[in-house]
Amino acid sequence: MSAEPVDALAGLLAKARTCTICTNLPLGPRPLLQASSKARILIASQAPGSKTHEKGRPFDDASGKRLRQWLGVTEAQFYDPDLFAILPMGFCYPGTGNGGDLPPPPECAPAWREPLLQAMPAIELTIVLGQYALDWHLGERKSRTLTDTVKKWQEFWPELLPLPHPSPRNIRWFMTNPWFEADVIPVLQDRVRALV
Repeated sequence: MSAEPVDALAGLLAKARTCTICTNLPLGPRPLLQASSKARILIASQAPGSKTHEKGRPFDDASGKRLRQWLGVTEAQFYDPDLFAILPMGFCYPGTGNGGDLPPPPECAPAWREPLLQAMPAIELTIVLGQYALDWHLGERKSRTLTDTVKKWQEFWPELLPLPHPSPRNIRWFMTNPWFEADVIPVLQDRVRALV
């Protein structure tokens, strides 16, 4: 592989990690993302939460623990950028509203997403978490509800997998949809094992 994608990505990451496009963030900008031109799996998520903002590492919380269990990987594997790219729709913590965290800032994805994705040519599996990431990656192909989109996961497999967010807030969804962990997770783990 030539040095060009690596150099392009290194420059983009340096700029993204010092981004200050969003001026109204409650805790200020602290872009959290992880990428390498060698990464074969992309985690396309929403935006960092307050805990991960404080720690300075994506998915360093209860959601991340569940996600790593779903993937069947260790913490060391998950945080190896040559294995996993983590590219949220918004790189910084957006703050909270009445129903939880606010949506990812709308300025972030248009500024960064396409150039970063173009600089990661080895991606073979994109795991899509949450409504905003589903909108971006699936567009018209997604169903009206998250549940219906996840139920038709085989339509996107093996290049892409829509998942519910692994947040503890979604425990009711996990309990009312036991087919998800019974049918989807083993297939996901097999694919991840083959890629890492």
